[in-house]
Parts: sequence; C-alpha cells; structure tokens
Amino acid sequence: MQTEFDVCVAGAGPGGSSVSSYLARAGRRVLVLEKEVFPRFHIGESLLPYNVAIFREIGVLPALEAAGFPRKMAAEFFLGNGSRSNRFLFRTSRFAREGAAFSVERSLFDHILLKNARACGADVREGWTVLKTAADPTGVNVEARDSEGKTHQLRAKFLVDATGRSTLTGIQEGVKVVHPRLKKLAVFGHFTGVPREEGEAEGDTIITRLENKWFWNIPVSATKTSVGLVIDKDEFTRSPGRPDEIFQHWVESSRVVKKFMANARLVGAMQTTSDFSYFNRRLVSPRTLRIGDAAGFMDPIFSAGVYLAMWSGKLAAEVLQMALSRGDDAAKDALKFERRVRDGMQFYWQMVEHYYTTPFMELFLQPSNHAGLFDAVNAVLAGELEGGWKFRWRLRYFFFLVKLQGRRPFVPRISFDPEAVARRRAGASVAVNH
Repeated sequence: MQTEFDVCVAGAGPGGSSVSSYLARAGRRVLVLEKEVFPRFHIGESLLPYNVAIFREIGVLPALEAAGFPRKMAAEFFLGNGSRSNRFLFRTSRFAREGAAFSVERSLFDHILLKNARACGADVREGWTVLKTAADPTGVNVEARDSEGKTHQLRAKFLVDATGRSTLTGIQEGVKVVHPRLKKLAVFGHFTGVPREEGEAEGDTIITRLENKWFWNIPVSATKTSVGLVIDKDEFTRSPGRPDEIFQHWVESSRVVKKFMANARLVGAMQTTSDFSYFNRRLVSPRTLRIGDAAGFMDPIFSAGVYLAMWSGKLAAEVLQMALSRGDDAAKDALKFERRVRDGMQFYWQMVEHYYTTPFMELFLQPSNHAGLFDAVNAVLAGELEGGWKFRWRLRYFFFLVKLQGRRPFVPRISFDPEAVARRRAGASVAVNH
C-alpha cells in the first residue's frame, strides 16, 4: 500500500472531494482519508448557484443532473406571522454570474462527489481516521487508523484539512474560536407531505424568520423536504420537552410554518446539531491549508457552507499545484489563500450577524434597488464573493443603511408578533364596514 503522496486530504466532504478532484485531474498523487463510509447522512442541503461552475470544472455536473435533484432558482424569506416576504430570484441580479442551483440530499450528493474524486485518480480510503499530523520543512507526517483499527504512518508534501466541524488541525494547534454571540442549535428532520409552489418556484429554499429564531424548508427530492429550526442553544436547553416537542411548539407559533407543516410526515427521526459558528485564527500552517468548515463555520441561514467548502478547495488546489510545480513550500501563496478565503467568509459573517437584527430584516424584506443594492445582496445569496469594487461598495452602503434604519427608520417597521396580521386584517375589516 502506497504511503507517500503529493497531497493528503483529511476528510471527503464537498471541500475534500473538490480539492482532490482538481489535484488528481492535474496528475498529482492525492490521498483522501475519510473516517466514515459513504453514503452517510449530513446536513446542509441547499446549494448556491456558484457551486455549478465548480461542478463543471471537476467534471461532476452530468452525474448531479442525472441524479434528479430539485432545481433551486430562488430563495424566499418570510416573517413567521406572514406579514412580509421577499423572493430573491438569482438570475435577475446583474452582478450574479450563475442563476440556478440544486438542493440535494447530502448522503447521495456527497457520495457522487467522492466517487468523482476517485474516478479522477485520487486514492480514496473510507473508514480511515486521521489521528494527528506533524509538519517539517519538506512535508507532513500523518498518523491514521484504518477501518480494522490498524495504525499507519503516511507521508505527504502537503496536507489539506477538510475535516469539517471536527477541524482537526485547528483544534490540534489551538486556533479555533467560537463566535461569542452565535451559539445556536438546530432541530431538524426529513418530511413528506410538505406542499410546494408550482412551476420554477417548486424548488425554492424557504426561510421563515421568527423574532429570535428561524426555520428552513428545503426540497431535497421529488417527495422529501428537509425542515429545521435554528434556536439559541441556551433557550433550547431551558425549554421543557423532547427535541421534537420543542420543534413542534415553534411550528405552531408561526402562521407560515404551521401551514406548510399541516400534513407533514416525519421520515426517520428528528436530529439535533450545535456549535454553529466559529472561526480559526489561522487558516494556514506550515505545509497545511484548512478549507470549508475546517476553516470556519457560520450559522447556515444563507446556505453558504457547501459553496465556501468547494470554493476554498478550488483555491487550495491552485496554491498546491503551483507549489508542487515549483518544488517549494507554498508559504507565500498560502498567505494569499488565507486572505482570499477570510475575505470571502467575511461577506457571509456580516450577513449572518446582521440577519438577527430587526433593522436588517426591515430592509431585507422591504427592498428597493436604489443604487443596485438589491442586485448586490441577491448576488451574495447566489455566491458572489469577489465581485470587485462596484459590488463591494454597494454592500458597504447596504450595511450603512441598516445601521441608519436602526437609528432613524426610513422604511416601515416590521412586527414579529404572531397576531399582528390578524389584528391588521380585523382593523381593515372594521374600516370597510364603516
């Protein structure tokens, strides 16, 4: 069994499979070590349009199209009481370069990506757990345990940490930092019987915002829909009842969610996951690059996780391909990689941090395309990270207006009160009768 490689990739999620496919297609000796055996369940099912360009580049798009995943043309956002909503149709943004995506069942999607990496020439070993790594001036030593419990010593010129929220090297080096305010938990499951819109809106991702929590609704197959509740971890811990009872309590509190869950039937069991938001102080170490969730993870409100993983995997592949061609340690290019990935992630950090504020939602759900702001925000939701100055100044302006809205409102205030719509309708009825 071969023990020396150009690149060892720890983890075979979307980021790990992508960087492996790029490098193996370039003729590099790539080892992929994945602790689980695919297919396996995973959350994070709503993709962004910009994923599609990467699918084309690594040659996996035909297989994904053949799998029959729902087409996602837009993301729709509601207030829980139904008083406001806004649909972001990706192809209408003049700043977005891709106009449609997929929503996927991750067990099938991730398996397709992994098989593509293997078909490209990567040595993929499932059921192998990376135990520890140690870099030196010429490479990285990797200690791993195989599916039968035997320990192996492996050697690569470079390591890519794609271990997801395990963030193996981030924890090993003590650089992982949990976000001080975004300590969330999700309760979720797959359901049948969830109604969908007709036509191209059938595959829309639907987000429903309550006062300090939110629901996702993501079609993942012709009949199955992923529905989840994101809630403060402390509030969840204090709440009485089982996870499914807490989930149902908040379903009942929302006019919008209660309506689409009226005839829903759970497939399998409800699940929970926590520790949503964190970052690593460094994304690179000697001969090591961290990508995807191993670099950082944020609240999944804008469905950016899979795209950030694959995009950072593509950037890592470019850095390592150049370093292997030159025969150097990639140190200078690795720092450029870190800046690009951190800048890209910062777009979504800003969006996520503002999302939980009322002024943000007031502009987000009552937008105008003044100065092209709606187009710029829509492009972020599609996956635009590096749109140049004409794109960036509009985002800065948008966040300035959010701050201004909080101090001197210039669009109507919104209410999260579950009874607000009923009271407004009752008032309108009285006015008509008089």
